[in-house]
Amino acid sequence: MTTPHFPPPTSTSDSGCPVQHGSPIDTDGPRVALYSEAFAADPHHAYREMRRRYGSLVPVELAPDVPATLVIGYYTALRILHDPEHFPADPRTWQKNIPGECPILPMLEWRPNALRSAGLEHLRYRQATVAAISEVDLHALHATIEQIAIPVINAFCQDGAAELISQYAFPLTFAVLNATLGCPPDVGQHVATGMAAIFEGVNAAKGNAMITDALFSLVQTKRKEPGDDITSRLLRHPAALDDVEMIHQLVTVYGAGIEPTQNLIVNTLRLMLTDQRFAGGILGGSLSTRDALDEVLFSDPPGANYCVSYPKQPILIDGVWLPAHQPVVISMTGCNNDPAINTGEYTDNRAHLAWSLGPHACPARSAAYLIAQDAIDQLLDALPEMRLAVAAQDLVWRPGPFHRALVSLPVVFPKSPPLTVY
Repeated sequence: MTTPHFPPPTSTSDSGCPVQHGSPIDTDGPRVALYSEAFAADPHHAYREMRRRYGSLVPVELAPDVPATLVIGYYTALRILHDPEHFPADPRTWQKNIPGECPILPMLEWRPNALRSAGLEHLRYRQATVAAISEVDLHALHATIEQIAIPVINAFCQDGAAELISQYAFPLTFAVLNATLGCPPDVGQHVATGMAAIFEGVNAAKGNAMITDALFSLVQTKRKEPGDDITSRLLRHPAALDDVEMIHQLVTVYGAGIEPTQNLIVNTLRLMLTDQRFAGGILGGSLSTRDALDEVLFSDPPGANYCVSYPKQPILIDGVWLPAHQPVVISMTGCNNDPAINTGEYTDNRAHLAWSLGPHACPARSAAYLIAQDAIDQLLDALPEMRLAVAAQDLVWRPGPFHRALVSLPVVFPKSPPLTVY
């Protein structure tokens, strides 16, 4: 297996240690490729090397010939996340020079939604989204998760084996999100297929078009037949979102709701099945699902690198000039593992950046946490003797600059009778 390429430092101090530098405005040197298979295979080694060579700010590529600065210093990230005036999220100037076929463009391009806007535009979209999500009844959501999880588990529990991404984490997450959005399954399926293409960077433009068409259909349906769901509440909000704006608010909800939540479930299950502190917990050990979730959110979050901003003018951070209108990407994984704050204690430690912070912090973290915890508990309660079907070191991670995601999570367990649906 190859390892990520790290260019040699351009200069050293009198002690012989590399001088910290990140993405100087005039740099033409090589950059760390976040999209490579080598990076996906062992990102924690890569982050350690980045920190040793560059300090808190790292010159990276998000895709071939798409440069960016990756922030791996926790306190540097806090400064940036809480300063939308100097680090706005609007990418329109940047994307003028990005070819339409760029595989990561759908993940970063401007959309009329809170994630990709600044100032009063951001406030308008943010208020509508927060209001719609805040009315989700978490008690009812708990019941919804259970109702969905049981038939999903019943589809494979008698087989004695399963692949937990395609057979459990994805269909459950997908169905729960459709329920909260009031989205019919066939429409949601087109959204899910399009989202997968965008996250993978494969046929991303086609995936983007598929999402737009499907969500337009959902919006039209909910204008005619509103219900008690996020889509209907967005339509009722005083912001008076038009069809295009509605589509892009829903893109944000789906984008944050399917892939990251699915990967949080899967990454936490992987930890619980491979670490004896948790593997023992499945059969009555001391550490809980909540402990495992907290550790994954801190040490290996499903959204590894994101929270992108674009400085309006060159700005000096940590002795480094960051160029105007070029992506500054927060590495949630890199920052969470910064020795300045990572003590190795994760239980009830919520200092991580997995949900981001500041004006763009995730407004659905309570719901996402509940979905992940309930999904895991439902599965392990039903199949407590579950174990990996392959050696832990044989699990393969999907390449991509933004996510931390396994290709598959195969498991085996004693064949079990179907659960009773109440």
